[in-house]
Amino acid sequence: MSEASTLREVERKLAVDERFVMPDLRLSGAPHVTAQPTVVLTATYYDTDDLRLARSGVTLRRRTGGADAGWHLKLPTGDAADARDEMQLPLKSGRPGNVPDELSTLVLALTRGAPLAARATQRTRRKPTNIGSLSDVVDLEVVDDSVSLIDGPLANTKYREVEVEVLGNSQLMNVVIELLRDAGAETSTSKSKGIRAVAGDITLAPIIPPVERARPKDTASYAVTQLVRTHVQALITQDLRVRRGLPDAVHQFRVSARRLRSGLQAFGPLVDDEWARSLRTELGWIAGVLGASRDREVIEARLFASIRALPGDLDRAAALVAVQTQLDSERAVADHEIEVALGSVRYLALLDQLVAAAEKPPTTDQAEGSAASVLPPLVNKRWKRLAREADLLHDELLGHDDHWHKTRITAKKARYAVDACVPVFGGPARKLAKQLEQVTELLGEHQDCAVAADTVRGILDRETGPQTAFALGALYAQQRDRTAQIRREFIEAWPRISHSEWRKWLKVKAAE
Repeated sequence: MSEASTLREVERKLAVDERFVMPDLRLSGAPHVTAQPTVVLTATYYDTDDLRLARSGVTLRRRTGGADAGWHLKLPTGDAADARDEMQLPLKSGRPGNVPDELSTLVLALTRGAPLAARATQRTRRKPTNIGSLSDVVDLEVVDDSVSLIDGPLANTKYREVEVEVLGNSQLMNVVIELLRDAGAETSTSKSKGIRAVAGDITLAPIIPPVERARPKDTASYAVTQLVRTHVQALITQDLRVRRGLPDAVHQFRVSARRLRSGLQAFGPLVDDEWARSLRTELGWIAGVLGASRDREVIEARLFASIRALPGDLDRAAALVAVQTQLDSERAVADHEIEVALGSVRYLALLDQLVAAAEKPPTTDQAEGSAASVLPPLVNKRWKRLAREADLLHDELLGHDDHWHKTRITAKKARYAVDACVPVFGGPARKLAKQLEQVTELLGEHQDCAVAADTVRGILDRETGPQTAFALGALYAQQRDRTAQIRREFIEAWPRISHSEWRKWLKVKAAE
């Protein structure tokens, strides 16, 4: 995963002309205003020929001058319009004239292997001013930038811009913005100097086209397009997070792949069969690669919590060491497999497939019917299969874990199909989705307990120390007891979950 230093950048840009005069920026809560030395910054921006980074709101530059000279990769955070995550590497990183491999790998889901090259260079004369609540505290930095484009689509043009960046107290930003606006500054139409440098004044189309929410009267093909675009965008977003080693990224990547794969299967009659089968195969492959790491992550959290809950007279420390050693070894192998897979030619080809799918999924004539008439019968088919399998579990209280795991997979497929209909049908679909969520949560924990128990049993087979073995035996029994308890909870909850009240919308729509 990435070793670049990372910081969260929160800033806002304002457009000003040459006549603009910086106002007095002293505030009642931040009276310390200090002008800093003027610096000259030269930045070269990198992108693909078709600007795949800029179209994703990403900038990559090599900058000289200033205290943070080096390579900078800026990624949208997705949770705040003014915020971006910035990864930094020293100027000497990588081969001369080439983007460092560490940064180019981080954005592979966006470039899909297309080469990154210098697209524009600009020089900025920057006048910084620090604003702080105390003399030794900097809450905001306000910079007055005079920018000259040296090459690129806007070569030989100039503009002026003011940036306000949060370094401490974010509540001061809006106050300063208002002072600047009162002095004549206007909100900049450019989100980034880098994007403006490489793209000029044109509006770039995003890689994954946006789609408005499908309505029941819209064609089913529109709903399929919405499904594909939603999950392709989510998968690409999670790819960027996986490569950075961010929390829960592997899990969310896998969920996106599975939801898309399941959606294509559930709505099979609405899409080209050969195309869908090929895409489902590749999505299943990459989800499977990530599965080993995710499974170890879940099992680790479960077993560590269970070890802490063991009686105090057991050797919990020894049990923890035995489990940790086993899981660390398995996680290392799984993480290496992820790294190899995400850099493979096969995965890059899958990304190309996904982007093409998001542009225009190949739908069938049946998909030209209304969503209201076409989608519910397909969802109902998923529900009926789940109901058959769930009813059989009443006779499986002491049955094999595999039977319960099979039903869990069926429940997930039903849930994902209903989830895909929530944007179309709203409340009724959402209520059924909530019921199915209870099913998948219960059966998901059942599977986690079963796998955790099998993991402990495998460690026990190699453990010779009696005290450690005794503690591990208690841990195994703990997981099996919880498995049996979940089975009883499921049997008790199923009549309420399966009540016909939640499925009225399926029957009504199917009859239309």
